[in-house]
Amino acid sequence: MATKILDTNSITGASESISATTKKPSATKAKTDTETNENSSLHQFFLSALKDIYFAEDAIIEALDKMQEAATTEELKDAFEDHQLQTKKHVSRLEKVFKILEEKAEKKECEAIKGIIKEGEEIIKSTEDGSMTRDAALIIAAQKVEHYEIATYGGLVQIALTLGYDKAADLLEQTLVEEEDTDEHLTEIAENYINFEAEQED
Repeated sequence: MATKILDTNSITGASESISATTKKPSATKAKTDTETNENSSLHQFFLSALKDIYFAEDAIIEALDKMQEAATTEELKDAFEDHQLQTKKHVSRLEKVFKILEEKAEKKECEAIKGIIKEGEEIIKSTEDGSMTRDAALIIAAQKVEHYEIATYGGLVQIALTLGYDKAADLLEQTLVEEEDTDEHLTEIAENYINFEAEQED
């Protein structure tokens, strides 16, 4: 009977093949999304925009004090008070976003919000105290603030998703929804009666 001779070359090749597929994982730690993107121009823009809205939210808190005091109706005063409390939560969320990015929470002066707030102050000066016209004008001023925030947060959510910052995107999305709800609530207050009563004033 013929003796079967083993092909040692085949065995050696198979052994090397198995060894190649079972190599130990590299000890090098994989980079996080933040570490990967931190030098990109989009990341830098995202960070700059966060600092911009961080400044804006803080300025809005102060402006809402003046708007609440100037408002005529209790309903509008309450709306401004509620939104001020909500805005403080928005500031806290932004600080969490900075923490996720492993960045220091810093403010960058926002010329846009400064201009919108200044316009609101001019409205208070140019309308009669205790009038419905003032409330109608204050609602418009407040909605200009809301629309600026909605545009900013909407853009930031999309950039965060693009960069893979999903946790940051979730936090920013929560604020975006709340800003949209506030805008709708202000419209309801105006349409329910304030605009109609303002029309009757001399």
